[in-house]
Amino acid sequence: MVLNDRVRAFSELGNFLSQFKSTGYEQVDTVLLNDDFFDGMVNKIDSAVHYNGWFTKENVLFSLNEWGQALSKENLNDWLSPYSLKTITPKTIGAIMAGNIPLVGFHDFLSVLIVGHKVLIKQSSDDDQLLPFLASYLIAVAPEFKEYISFTSDRLSHFDAVIATGSNNTSRYFEYYFGKVPNIIRKSRNSVAILTGKETADQLTALGKDIFRYYGLGCRSVSKLMIPEGYDFDQFFKAIYPYHDIMNSAKYANNYDYNKAVYLMSNYKLFENGFLMLKEDKSYASPIATVFYETYVSESKLSEKLKNDEEKIQCVVATDIVHENIDFGQTQSPKLSDYADGIDIIEFLTKIN
Repeated sequence: MVLNDRVRAFSELGNFLSQFKSTGYEQVDTVLLNDDFFDGMVNKIDSAVHYNGWFTKENVLFSLNEWGQALSKENLNDWLSPYSLKTITPKTIGAIMAGNIPLVGFHDFLSVLIVGHKVLIKQSSDDDQLLPFLASYLIAVAPEFKEYISFTSDRLSHFDAVIATGSNNTSRYFEYYFGKVPNIIRKSRNSVAILTGKETADQLTALGKDIFRYYGLGCRSVSKLMIPEGYDFDQFFKAIYPYHDIMNSAKYANNYDYNKAVYLMSNYKLFENGFLMLKEDKSYASPIATVFYETYVSESKLSEKLKNDEEKIQCVVATDIVHENIDFGQTQSPKLSDYADGIDIIEFLTKIN
């Protein structure tokens, strides 16, 4: 199976996924194999929502539509153009996937297969409804993929390399078991937004997408604000008010109430608006319904701090303050070349012997 065939198959999958939008489903007659898979996809969306209370239909559809847009033939070819993929000898790559947000492991799945390797997948039970169905669509488009895609619920075995995603605790387990083979082992990371006080209302409203999408459970979710001394949160709270409906989620509301009670009993100073709490804290990983904040005295010292803490940070939302930053509202729409932890997974996969 040559690279062009793999690109074509994934672009067909992208066309298929593009039918499922948060504004509604739109069945397009020209999409390949739609009669066989459209209704099944609708059922799988409902199943994902049923099996995981954090997977709302809106968030599942957002993820599907983002991948639908990313998997265009143009995007795939642009992504892969810097690499030499014509002399790959297929190896079996184990992929241990997290389950914090819908299809969180899809980029690993895509990367392994698009390079020309085989993928052996161990999914989290929190996110095991969507990917097997998408794999079945891919195999229907390109039957050669049947020999390249496997799922297991057991401990991984018979693999040549591993890509494992988990927490700081599970990473030690992964390093112990997979340290003798080529590996990418991901730990916990969080994302940061740098505010100066000069942001527009539109920028701050867009920041709400980075905070509230997926209830803040993703590594690309902003969980911490870096603010100048004397920053006034009033403008921030006004700008994010459109997201107040998040309290309609019982799970989110319960976390808000619980964490607020804990903070108040501990006499912590809080800023809050009824659906989000801001707490001063040097940590990066904040609880649900809470965003931590920390003050900075100069942009140079802030850049130095972020550099020192780069292994804890997934991405930084800012406007021209640090070298590599993301625009407000864009953390949950990464490009294909926006690699988790900054590790070039395609480069890694091309060097496995």
